[in-house]
Amino acid sequence: MEPFVRAKRPKNLPIVLTKTEVQSILRHMKGVTRLIAILLYGAGLRLLECLTLRVKDLDFERMEIRVRRGKGGKDRVTMLPASSKQDLIEHLKNTKRIHEQDLREGSGRSQLPEAIARKYPNADSQWGW
Repeated sequence: MEPFVRAKRPKNLPIVLTKTEVQSILRHMKGVTRLIAILLYGAGLRLLECLTLRVKDLDFERMEIRVRRGKGGKDRVTMLPASSKQDLIEHLKNTKRIHEQDLREGSGRSQLPEAIARKYPNADSQWGW
């Protein structure tokens, strides 16, 4: 066992913000970046998970978010922070208007996972995707 060197413990511990510090930061944020920060902090989402959420992944009745193909390619369900509900609904209303306009102009399609595009040829233009 002599040729092996024992790993050293890190000297610096990670910095974790207090609840008050997080609230202070969120008060200074606006718009979509604030909504993303609330979801990252309140729902425990990773950045890519948050940025690739689909409308169909949000369940406002059960206050849940379904994370598809998260870390390790696994699906999971996490809570939807109550503080983000109203902001998220407003964001979805605005986004739906943009989506409908994009569809009228001939775009507004999304990339579908795996074989769903073959199974449902028009699903890429539906709001939930």
